[in-house]
Amino acid sequence: MPTMLPARNLAGPVAHPWVRVARRAVVLAVAAAGLAHADPAEPALPTDATLARLIADSLAARPEIAQARALADAELDQVPQARALPDPMLQLGIQNDGFTSIEIGRMDTSFVSIMAQQTLPWPGKRELRAEVAGLGAAQARQTVARMRLSTEAEVRRAYLDLMLVRDRLALLDALAANWQNAQGVARARYVAGDGAQSDMLRAQLELARLQQRRLALAADQRRGVQLLNRLRGHALDEPIEALAQLRELAALAGFDARFSAERAVATSPELAAARLGVTRADRTAALSDKAVYPDLTVSTGVMIRGALPPMWTVTVGGPLPVFAGDRQHREVAESQARANAARSEAAAIEQLIRLRVAERRGAFIARVATIELYQRGLLVESQATTESTLAQYKVGKVSFASVLEASAGFIADHDGFLLAVAAAHRLLIADAEISLEATPALAEPGP
Repeated sequence: MPTMLPARNLAGPVAHPWVRVARRAVVLAVAAAGLAHADPAEPALPTDATLARLIADSLAARPEIAQARALADAELDQVPQARALPDPMLQLGIQNDGFTSIEIGRMDTSFVSIMAQQTLPWPGKRELRAEVAGLGAAQARQTVARMRLSTEAEVRRAYLDLMLVRDRLALLDALAANWQNAQGVARARYVAGDGAQSDMLRAQLELARLQQRRLALAADQRRGVQLLNRLRGHALDEPIEALAQLRELAALAGFDARFSAERAVATSPELAAARLGVTRADRTAALSDKAVYPDLTVSTGVMIRGALPPMWTVTVGGPLPVFAGDRQHREVAESQARANAARSEAAAIEQLIRLRVAERRGAFIARVATIELYQRGLLVESQATTESTLAQYKVGKVSFASVLEASAGFIADHDGFLLAVAAAHRLLIADAEISLEATPALAEPGP
């Protein structure tokens, strides 16, 4: 059974949780339920019960996957069509001498005819056409694989963003508690005649600004819930409450082993489709080589002449490739050029995959180092600085501006920590998705 992350509802206030982040991250169990392409020796992407359900619902309900699967089925139905013989032709006719009367039975050249005709492709053409169609169906199946990978990645990213928003709300609760404490100190000092009224008003202003930020985050939370519900085909406003906390996903030791270029090359739907395209182009070129050999048409018929003995006929014919230099030979050259282009495309995709894996691995290692820096000291020091500055303000040793500066550092450090954790996990998700999208520069706030 896979180990799941603890399910939590982050809607309620959390009082000063950040000092214990490093200790709690160490004891967090990493989930064992990962993507289907994950190597058993590699750590699986963290997956709690809610996320597993969201992924399963989305894979089952997303219309884009059903559309891709239906198109793949349509491509598969082209295989027997490509192998089938052309439809035979049946002709009924009458030939008569003169216009005044029916002369069948009296004149040798008057008769009723029944003719049948069948075109027979040159040997090997039908098999090649079926093979080309089958390779097209296999390429279409890679589109289904891509949609499944992208759907799981989208769900994971949306779930991660929702955790980020809710952890930011929890951070605002902790900061609000600090400001309420500061406001109480400023009021007490003002009443005692030892403080300025502006200090108390500034604390009140900062609390109002926190409320403004809370409203924006609440809107982001609603959008996140709606996105996840859209992906799984549920009512947009259906609650999604059981969530792990993002700061508990900071234990990332060993996850750099997931960034494997060989695994990505072996499982990329785009590269698989491109390689199938190379084979398909080669088989199309082989089919073009046979285009100079004509398809033969066999015709047979019987002419009924009434009282006279019947007549019969058998013919074999086919087109003459008198314009092969402009048609068939050009078709061969075109097919060979397309095959060369397909090989170049496959090579380019493989190079891009290896580049993306290397980029993401480098960015991931840097972000893990950033997370460790936060855990080793920044978070604890930021909390301690905030508390120390407020204590010194109580006794008049520092100004209220110092309290503002320390609180700003508190929110920046803890918010930066959350962003670093989210960015590291986005890199893991992109790697599992085998995404070809470029990795943002480390200085950018994105993944």
